[in-house]
Amino acid sequence: MNLLDGHLLPENQQKLVITVAPYGPQWQLSDFPEDIPLTMQEQIDKAAECYEAGATVLHLHVRELDGKGSKRLSKFNELIAGVRKAVPDMVIQVGGSISFAPESEGEAAKWLSDDTRHMLAELDPKPDQVTLAINSNQFNLVEIMSEADIAGTSFAQPAIYHAYREMTFPAGPQWVEEHIKRLSANDIGIQFQIGNMASFMTVERMMRRGVCNVPLNLTWIPIAGGADTPDLYHMAQFVRAVPDGALLTFESLMRNTLPINMMAIAQGLHVRCGNEDNLWAQDGKTKFGSVEQIKQLVRISKEFGRPVANGKEAKELLKIGTFYKSADETLAANGFAPNRKAA
Repeated sequence: MNLLDGHLLPENQQKLVITVAPYGPQWQLSDFPEDIPLTMQEQIDKAAECYEAGATVLHLHVRELDGKGSKRLSKFNELIAGVRKAVPDMVIQVGGSISFAPESEGEAAKWLSDDTRHMLAELDPKPDQVTLAINSNQFNLVEIMSEADIAGTSFAQPAIYHAYREMTFPAGPQWVEEHIKRLSANDIGIQFQIGNMASFMTVERMMRRGVCNVPLNLTWIPIAGGADTPDLYHMAQFVRAVPDGALLTFESLMRNTLPINMMAIAQGLHVRCGNEDNLWAQDGKTKFGSVEQIKQLVRISKEFGRPVANGKEAKELLKIGTFYKSADETLAANGFAPNRKAA
């Protein structure tokens, strides 16, 4: 991104798009019973509460009544329909892993099969976006978690800790291109979940080959454990590579989340929060719910002088419903240099 003179001034920035992830699929209900919704109505109500607080993008997972993350697409259909009715202007973004929570103690934390994840393109009603990880990789959620982060949570159990430490996600090139094809054919947008520069370069190469003709909506996820580290150096490298036509959101892990989001707000970029990412206030002792995290970011953004986007504005900024016809059109719209011409 070309961060020109004046880019830190609010009049030169987009309105802030806040994504919230309030369903915490990796957590057990006992980890934060006051904030993690269980019944279908509670999950719908949580989306409405988050929207009222200022979040305009809902990162959606579904929980079964036994407390486990749901892997049934019928439950996703039910929740999407309920959220659509309750908050029609909210952007619904389905988590592409479906649910990576272990089925039982001692099992591996893993993403579902390729064929099952392809079925997200058939959800009815359709979501606005599905998140898409690029390049099969380690997804070690606990590498930079501190003892204080996991104290008193299910992650303190050795079997659970091991399951998330060893987690990987499958996202090979053939599956990724087919998934993009299916989502695009059904007018479902893509939110690229990018943890490192190599994955970002793969997205650019797909766009240059004409197999990824979509708006470049990115979430940078510096959670270490196979992804970048949440520090200024990795942030600067990543931001520098992203073209001006992209919409870039920052996401991090536990108490790194607020500082990373503050830097995103200051630079005119966008943010994600919620109990899927973080359970704690910055003192490391107080649990801090999804709605409280949203309200905190709204307040901080206003102190920067930067207004928060409403639902309709967020859809415009994310270019929901927009798809391109060719590599040339995709590259131009997203701000990349055109493909090389023959010498």
